[in-house]
Amino acid sequence: MIKLSDINFGYPTGEFRLVIDELTVRAGEKVAVIGPSGSGKTTLLNLAAGILTPFKGSVSVGGVEISSRRDKSRRNFRIANIGFIFQDFGLLDYLNIQDNILHPYRITYALKLTGDVRNRAKILAEQMGIADKLDRHPTDLSHGERQRVAICRALLPGPKLILADEATGNLDPKNKVRILELLFRSVEKHDATLLAVTHDQELLPYFNRVVDFQVFCKENLNDG
Repeated sequence: MIKLSDINFGYPTGEFRLVIDELTVRAGEKVAVIGPSGSGKTTLLNLAAGILTPFKGSVSVGGVEISSRRDKSRRNFRIANIGFIFQDFGLLDYLNIQDNILHPYRITYALKLTGDVRNRAKILAEQMGIADKLDRHPTDLSHGERQRVAICRALLPGPKLILADEATGNLDPKNKVRILELLFRSVEKHDATLLAVTHDQELLPYFNRVVDFQVFCKENLNDG
């Protein structure tokens, strides 16, 4: 599902450098990425989503090389095929919660907003425990509630790839397990793939594989 090959990436300012000889995530696999802050975990997700492009190398998702596409093409591909749960949520304060969840359907022709989609959005909101807040705005919600809105928005299109950046980081223990189970059910229902960044060691047994990015990146730099 995801293949990064011969990757070399750095930001215009600063000394950060991400080198990946090869990283593959198989279709249907649930992979957790761990490591200290600054090791490149979020950068990895942004490369896999096509938000960032490498200086060198290729990024493929579902057999489609996205790293060579133009910005608009990468954006449309991401909206239609990838559910991204951002660490900062990426919610729009001027939209209510329902419209934030439905937002991907309003910004591309690749997704069609139907009555069935609206019903699925309500069901997701119920499962997340935020069904009574659909008319409110993000500023009216707690940190954990905003996180659940972001998860609903990412899961709604039934994407084949889910990228999660600390998706359970601001949730209490009870909700944390419930949300993770919902993520995994969505993965299984849609025969999807999950690549998740987490600092929560308690969640690691739920995943098929764990990539320690501090060790992984050091090995790649030493090989380069």
